[in-house]
This record gives sequence, C-alpha cells and structure tokens, in this order.
Amino acid sequence: MQYSQKVMDHFMNPRNVGTLENPSGVGEVGNPTCGDIMHIEIVVKDDRIEDIKFRTFGCAAAIATSSMVTEIVKGKTLEEAEKITNRTVAEALDGLPPVKMHCSNLAADALHEAIKSYRQGGAPEASIEKGCCQSEPDSACQQGMEINLPK
Repeated sequence: MQYSQKVMDHFMNPRNVGTLENPSGVGEVGNPTCGDIMHIEIVVKDDRIEDIKFRTFGCAAAIATSSMVTEIVKGKTLEEAEKITNRTVAEALDGLPPVKMHCSNLAADALHEAIKSYRQGGAPEASIEKGCCQSEPDSACQQGMEINLPK
C-alpha cells in the first residue's frame, strides 16, 4: 500500500497530540474491534477553535488524518470547521488509498462530535461509537500498524 509523503510525515511526526486541561468539547469515534479509535478535544473561544488535541489508536492513515484535521481547523470558526469533510482531509494529505478512506471519515466525524459536544454545553465523557469495522471485522483497517500515542 502506497502512502503520500504528507501521510507519512503526519504519521511519523503527528501534530497536536495529547489532551487539553479544560476542553470545551470532546469527540470520540471508532471501534475497538478494528483498532481505529480517534479522540479529539477542542477549546473554543469567541466561536473559534483556539486549540485542538488528539489521541488516536490505529493505523498510519488514522493517525495521519487525525493530525491533519487538527492542523486544518486550528484557528477556524466553528462554522468553517463543521464544513470539513473526509474529502477535505484526504485531499490535504495528497490522497489516501481507497481502502483507507474510512480513516478520513473517522477524523472528520471525531471533529464534528467535538463541536457537537461543545454546542450541547460541554465536554462529557466520550463514548465509542460504531466505527468502520464493527460490521466488517476482517476489513482493511485491521491491516495497519497499531501504536500507542502519548497522553
């Protein structure tokens, strides 16, 4: 499987990894069956995403898409951030292999969940939602390398 230079850069040198002390919103999506779990925290000030951090457990594409989402939306208004799609993320990374496009969906979904959490009044404990592999336990997302990122 061939990844772009940008995917490899964001995988090997992920940006904005970690957690925030007092997040305004939290989004978590994925499925522990396949190993792709994305956790995104945002701090919102004056309707802008002032800070954003992520923790992802999953393949190279999952980590790279999470990292890229944080770079794309930092400093953007919530309205601008809500317009981020899986295609936006994939294009910013110079493309993803077709079997890995689900990772860009998860990254965009985690961001949208964090914004939704903020709009609903805060950062409750996140819960794992149905992800790409719950119905496809032998799918391509199990083929990636799994790593633990620092908290």
